[in-house]
Amino acid sequence: MSSRTPVARRSKSLSAQIGLTERLFVSAGERALAARIEDGLEEVEQGLLQRVSFDDSFADVTSRYLLAAGGKRVRPLLTLLTAQLGEGITTEVLLAAEAVEITHLASLYHDDVMDEAEQRRGVPSAQTVWGNSVAILTGDLLFARASKLIASIDGSSAVSQTETFERLVLGQLHETIGPQRGEDPVEHYLQVLRDKTGSLIAAAAEWGAMFSHAPEEYRQPLAQFGERIGVAFQLVDDVIDLAPQEAHTGKIAGTDLRAGVPTLPLLYLRRRALTEPADEALLLRIDQGVDGADDRVLESAIADLRTHDVTAETTAEAHRWAADAVGALDALPEGAVKRALVRFADLLVDRSS
Repeated sequence: MSSRTPVARRSKSLSAQIGLTERLFVSAGERALAARIEDGLEEVEQGLLQRVSFDDSFADVTSRYLLAAGGKRVRPLLTLLTAQLGEGITTEVLLAAEAVEITHLASLYHDDVMDEAEQRRGVPSAQTVWGNSVAILTGDLLFARASKLIASIDGSSAVSQTETFERLVLGQLHETIGPQRGEDPVEHYLQVLRDKTGSLIAAAAEWGAMFSHAPEEYRQPLAQFGERIGVAFQLVDDVIDLAPQEAHTGKIAGTDLRAGVPTLPLLYLRRRALTEPADEALLLRIDQGVDGADDRVLESAIADLRTHDVTAETTAEAHRWAADAVGALDALPEGAVKRALVRFADLLVDRSS
């Protein structure tokens, strides 16, 4: 267990606020495990506040900005959960959980610049507040801090972190340049998701086992689980993006689509538009709306896309990736951890926000 000073539990823990542990650990016999995870998340949260602190007063403000805005801490939870296959939540596991969340946080600063997003986690995005340069540099600072954390565990672990970072960057690069001549756009997009989203969730799952000294043979199945569930997670987000506006976030339907960010429903529609006149007409309405036509036309087109077969196909594809993720867990021993991972997969794909 961790050698850190225990953190007094708040009246309502972070994990309880997002409702994950209650749904991951459903039996009375699993509640002790749930309590360990919740305590670990409390320690991670305290650690994050310390890790993103900088002596430079301006950097201290910008680096804490999105952390203070919230987040579900899904990746740290996964690290703490898979650590139960080994020695549990050690100091090294906590450091890894913090590093994976800081890496994710850093990527959000960069993503919002590239996507020209106006909001993140219900607040104005960092580049909206301070401009692109400050947002990019803040992301860089956080990437550096995450690397420093991982390197502090042991020298070889830094290789794993840099490999993950490389995949994150390649995923973003390939998303930016788009599919090359002769490359299938759907397959290109799924590879982007493997790299940009799946790689970090894979690291979160694998690092829990690695830094708790779980059996070596568990690491690769956990990495496969994380990558596949990461793709499923993003595909569900593609569907959620088409949902009507949510008052608490201010996010409007088709936010990614309006920003020119590819999503699987749109890619499926483009494929079908090559042979189906009705789909070609819907695609034309979407493209014209994105290019600046009457916003009411675009809203109507997004509503039609929401109920189109291609969106149902995207949901089905998300469930296929989730099923493959669960299949990777066959190598793990039966027990509370494996059951919780299966529920974790179910929860990520059966969500509406």
